[in-house]
Amino acid sequence: MLGVLVGMKQEARIIRRFLPDAPIALSNATASGAVAGAERLLRAGATRLLSFGCAGGLSTSVKPGTIIVADCVVMTGTSYEADPGLSRQFGAEHARQGRILHSDSLIETAEEKSRLYETTGCIAVDMESGAIARTGKPFAVLRVVCDDSARSLPPAARDGLKDGAIHLGGLLSSLVRQPSQIPALIELGRDAAMAQKAMALFLEAHSPQL
Repeated sequence: MLGVLVGMKQEARIIRRFLPDAPIALSNATASGAVAGAERLLRAGATRLLSFGCAGGLSTSVKPGTIIVADCVVMTGTSYEADPGLSRQFGAEHARQGRILHSDSLIETAEEKSRLYETTGCIAVDMESGAIARTGKPFAVLRVVCDDSARSLPPAARDGLKDGAIHLGGLLSSLVRQPSQIPALIELGRDAAMAQKAMALFLEAHSPQL
């Protein structure tokens, strides 16, 4: 049985359309949530795992909307190879392949993204893939880039998230404190919406054969 780990509720809604019977766990974009989510999937009987959702770009070669099926996950200096067969089932031949980095925290600045790319060679980063890789179960990573490597995230991107969804109170408070971030937030929201649409179209064209 396949289990799916996602960070946000919107990501869960997308993959549920294509894997209606698979157990899905939500990390709420936290390190502890990712570990707990992976454990819940194993308790539910999952024998194979998928890390699904958005990722932040680290390489200038991946722009918002780029679909990635990772070759391996890098976490704290250790590489975990994705399962080739499962990756093919999720359209690896039709997606960008490469290394993806697991981070326990949000990577917020363009400078940090550049440094991580130079030191790890990973083309993108997320907050869930390491948790499934470390279970020892066969896994695949299907991600879409929603955040350009050259962009520093506005503070509202962090302040406006809570429990795996947009937190309106935190978002508005952040904008009141720093209204100059509004253009960057609009741009980020536009790219995120475009990335989610790209993922849905990819899954429609390359429906998982499980």
